[in-house]
Amino acid sequence: MTASSARDPGLQPERTRLAWRRTTLTCTVVAVLAAKQAAQDVALAAGLSVVAWLGFLWVAHRRVRAMDAARPAAMPVRGAIAAVGCVLALAAFAVAIVV
Repeated sequence: MTASSARDPGLQPERTRLAWRRTTLTCTVVAVLAAKQAAQDVALAAGLSVVAWLGFLWVAHRRVRAMDAARPAAMPVRGAIAAVGCVLALAAFAVAIVV
C-alpha cells in the first residue's frame, strides 16, 4: 500500500463511537425508567429489562472497542441482530409494563 492510497478514515470512527455511546446512554435511561415503573407493577418485566439492557451494553461496548482500530471491521451480523433484539425486547417490556 502506497502513501497516496492509504485510507484516511477522518473522524468517521470517532463519530461512530460517539453514536454508540449516545445510544447506550439512551438505552440505559429507558431501562432505568422501565425498572422504576416495573418495580411498582411487574418485577419480571423489570428483571427482563435489565437483562436486555445488559445485552445491549455488551454489544455496544464490543462495537466501541472495535472502532479503536485504524480500519475498523464491519459490525458482524450476529452483533447487529443482538442489538436489534435488545431494543425490541426493551420496547416489548415497556408495552407490558404500561398496559
